[in-house]
Amino acid sequence: GDQLFAGDSAYVMVHADDIGRALEIFGKTYRKQERVVIVGGGNVGLAVARRLENKTERIRAKVIERDRKQAERAAEELERTIVLHGDGLDRALLSEAGIERADAALCVTDDDKVNLLAAVRAKAAGCPMVIALINDPTLVPLMEPLGIDAYINPRSTTVSSILRHIRHGKVRAVYSIGDAEAEVIEAEVLSTSPIAGAMIRDIDFPEGVLVGAVRKGDKVVKPTGGLRIEDGDQIVLFSLSGDVPEVERLLQVSIDFF
Repeated sequence: GDQLFAGDSAYVMVHADDIGRALEIFGKTYRKQERVVIVGGGNVGLAVARRLENKTERIRAKVIERDRKQAERAAEELERTIVLHGDGLDRALLSEAGIERADAALCVTDDDKVNLLAAVRAKAAGCPMVIALINDPTLVPLMEPLGIDAYINPRSTTVSSILRHIRHGKVRAVYSIGDAEAEVIEAEVLSTSPIAGAMIRDIDFPEGVLVGAVRKGDKVVKPTGGLRIEDGDQIVLFSLSGDVPEVERLLQVSIDFF
């Protein structure tokens, strides 16, 4: 019964094969990213470049880093990624990195303003997708007017990382949504859990909780009221922050944080 309006942010569980069709429903096109420019070769930029190198599909990445020592470190640690030493705001250097032909630009230096300006410059050069790392939440309203497609909030990312490490049991991943207003929790159902052996319609989930997906063995199944949750199943839950303690209880995961 909920209505979606222009500007709303939607979080969707979708089979990998249906990503393109799902994005089209929201008016977005799915474009395979083969060339990526990363402005900032610090911890975040280096981590992203490593992940891109490890992906099975070939993605050509170039990193721009202003600090010489950090640039040298990145060049030593990365095998197939080209590292350029210089200012990510330099139009000539961005052009050398191939920003005009890039499918995406990720601006992740430790300076919010540099990230904003680098993203704007990349967009002006013709890069179709630009993402900026922003620490100051008061800068977020500038994203849309500046034409920046998405931003990374380190605070939310940090919250997710902390929660993932302090929770005990079979929690595989936690993703924070918004300003830690909600979470997506991926967990393995334990035999001691109250939901093990129960059908979804009979589980007393709080009102702010939705079941997004269930994985049984190697098969991901769409959750229905008649689906029985069993020991060993992996379940993905959306939960408003206030309902997380009850979700923890249902999953039989002890937590010291709350």
